[in-house]
Amino acid sequence: MNVPNSLTLFRIFLIPLLVVVLLTRGQHSELWGVAILLGAALTDWLDGHWARARRQITTLGVILDPIADKLLISAAFISLVELGLAPAWMVVIIIGREIAVQGLRIIATAEGFTVAVSDLGKLKMVLQVCAAAILIPSSAYPQLHPWGTLALWLVMLSALVSAVRYFAEFWRNLDDRIKQRRAKLLIVHSSKKHDVAAQ
Repeated sequence: MNVPNSLTLFRIFLIPLLVVVLLTRGQHSELWGVAILLGAALTDWLDGHWARARRQITTLGVILDPIADKLLISAAFISLVELGLAPAWMVVIIIGREIAVQGLRIIATAEGFTVAVSDLGKLKMVLQVCAAAILIPSSAYPQLHPWGTLALWLVMLSALVSAVRYFAEFWRNLDDRIKQRRAKLLIVHSSKKHDVAAQ
């Protein structure tokens, strides 16, 4: 348990706190919600930077970090739907994309390869945080809502485009693995035929 992993776990701990703050609608809850969201997003940057700088990248961190990100964004957007600040259909597309890509990564790991995070995927995460941070206070400041909706559209578009990129890379790598397996089977099969012929 190193510092980056501790930051990731702290981000996960902040998720239920964010939901409670947003849905209780207490005094200044929208401002506290934005502060918690941005604080959690900051830990996402800090744990990655720390892990790379100190060479503390671990299997636990590699697994937990994307899960923490997806839980954070899902909790924020579902809360926004509950508050009537975000359309449910857009949130379904965004969260559905996150689940699909995570599924691809799990399959890729089982197959022995990885699907790298693209720059577009990183941009999507930044847009998600920005959209949520604008929409959360729009309940108290309605003039922010059009800007938050615009940011949400950008999130959805970047999510769809990056999902296509992930699927394409996944299938390319999977196809290469299948071809390698077939080539090995052919070599083994030819070797067995040669041994039988030699006998």
